[in-house]
Amino acid sequence: MVRFILQKFLFMILSLYVLITATFVLMNAVPGSPLQREKATSPQIQKNLEAFYGLDKPLIQQYGIYLKNLVQFDLGISMKKRFYSVNKIINDSFKYSLRLGVVSIITSVVAGCVLGIIAALYHRKLLDNLSMVLAVIGLAIPSMVMAPVLQYLLAVKLRIFRVAGLEGPLDYVLPTIALSSVSIAFIARLIRSTMIEVLHADFIRTAKAKGLAGHAIVWRHCIRNSMLPVVTYLGYLTANVITGSVIIEAIFAIPGMGKFFVQSVVDRDYPLIMGITVFYAVLLMVCRFLADIAYALVDPRMRIYGSKVER
Repeated sequence: MVRFILQKFLFMILSLYVLITATFVLMNAVPGSPLQREKATSPQIQKNLEAFYGLDKPLIQQYGIYLKNLVQFDLGISMKKRFYSVNKIINDSFKYSLRLGVVSIITSVVAGCVLGIIAALYHRKLLDNLSMVLAVIGLAIPSMVMAPVLQYLLAVKLRIFRVAGLEGPLDYVLPTIALSSVSIAFIARLIRSTMIEVLHADFIRTAKAKGLAGHAIVWRHCIRNSMLPVVTYLGYLTANVITGSVIIEAIFAIPGMGKFFVQSVVDRDYPLIMGITVFYAVLLMVCRFLADIAYALVDPRMRIYGSKVER
């Protein structure tokens, strides 16, 4: 088990290094200076700015300084938001993204599991058909399309919710639905197919033959075994929620990291782009790492020997 965790951890570190290097190379491959201004500045001011941000040094030296600063958890200074460090911008904005992300992940898992369980228990009946219709709609409509539709119908026309902002609990409803609709649909279909297979397994027939009550079979055996694929999907779910929140935060004017990431791309703010990219990458890789470990712990059939996983 220890060797398995160590192997996953080293692979995560290697992946993170490759991503950091690729991001640095791509940022410096873009033509033009990131310090360009609409209004002309004197050559001396331009040189001073380049020296302040280290752009006057050779590229390999810039890369070494960047890696050194990353090891010290220093993501640099924003080029457009003067006197604001990237660390401070992330620290101030991540709380909004985190709240929305946690609410969306919980909503996705709970709603998806409920729909999937209902569909499996009432297989080929009305509730099954209704659940799968909702799942197909959720998969067919992207979050970037779902968001403005919800705004128009529930905020502009019916005036049930606010159009934008994130000030009260009700303001989480629309962005959460838009952000988690695809994940809810995917989990519902995943739970349904897995639980139908489990319901026809031999150990379920044995439990019924022993006289075990129906609700006990469902809760103790069916749901537990059907949840294993969801545990695996949690890593991908976190990735979908975090990357999808970039667009959702921009649509609903939420002051989270997505807003600053979109603005940094428009402004060509290289330190902020690379800082948020690295932060997102670390967050996603850690979630995937924890999901792999959780799957190994939850599934009683798995036995880990060194670097091999046997069933």
